[in-house]
Amino acid sequence: VQLQASGGGLVQAGGSLRLSCAASGRTFSTYAMGWFRQAPGKEREFVAAINWSGGSTYYADSVKGRFTISRDNAKNTVDLQMNSLKPEDTAVYYCAAAAGRPTSLDYEYAYWGQGTLVTVSS
Repeated sequence: VQLQASGGGLVQAGGSLRLSCAASGRTFSTYAMGWFRQAPGKEREFVAAINWSGGSTYYADSVKGRFTISRDNAKNTVDLQMNSLKPEDTAVYYCAAAAGRPTSLDYEYAYWGQGTLVTVSS
């Protein structure tokens, strides 16, 4: 599975962005998908995950209620809608695919996109 993330950019605090991750391969619908982020000088952290059907979603406490993960298996895409953005959301955001169940553990994800930068100004 090859992943390509897009949609990052510069936004003011309180604004919204929608990230998208396009996947290649006919087996996309069998993978759990996740979004992670890495801020400058910090370790990569879990943001959100979704199971193969889209019926189950999981969020980090820091984004719960503000971010929404969704997927379209017909289009081989997974999106991250980010609302009420805060300066602390500034990071490079990565999408990833896991063969098993959705998880917050980055080492469970075998495939990673290249990342897209989100900058939130105060």
